[in-house]
Amino acid sequence: MTATLLIVDIQNDYFPGGKNELVGSLPAAEHARRLLDAFRRARLPIVFMQHIAIRPGATTFLPGTPGAEIHPLIQPVIQKHYPNSFRDTPLLEHLHQLGTSRLMIAGMMTHMCVDAAVRAAVDLGFECLVAADACATKDLVFGEQLVPAAHVYAAFLAALNAGYARVLGTDELLELI
Repeated sequence: MTATLLIVDIQNDYFPGGKNELVGSLPAAEHARRLLDAFRRARLPIVFMQHIAIRPGATTFLPGTPGAEIHPLIQPVIQKHYPNSFRDTPLLEHLHQLGTSRLMIAGMMTHMCVDAAVRAAVDLGFECLVAADACATKDLVFGEQLVPAAHVYAAFLAALNAGYARVLGTDELLELI
């Protein structure tokens, strides 16, 4: 079984000082970096996704801005314009060329782009494993209710773990490489 590491949107706008800072972005990127280093040592394939905004009125990931750049802890192969890493990108074809059947996924934001990538990947026939501690999200608001990032993170990872993916820690994933 060929495993590929898919790193989703670990970009500067999500880090302290960025336009859309996430809770826990630095520790998540450090865990993603551990996976990246292990995949490189094992000479296994790695795909980086970079979100570049094309939506009118977008305030983050604007083309040519420092915030759109991949964070230095990681460093892109495939650019995307939507939360789903497969939508209007060559990702599916690239993974088929690599012979990938299993994806190990890390990235930002747990509730948006990571969730969309995992669900699409499973629908396309891939086995998915998500590195829980290599993902980060933010507080959300629903109506008048503030939903803390920790609750958003737990709810989305629990939902993915309930039928779409195995959600594990970085140490557990490293044992599977």
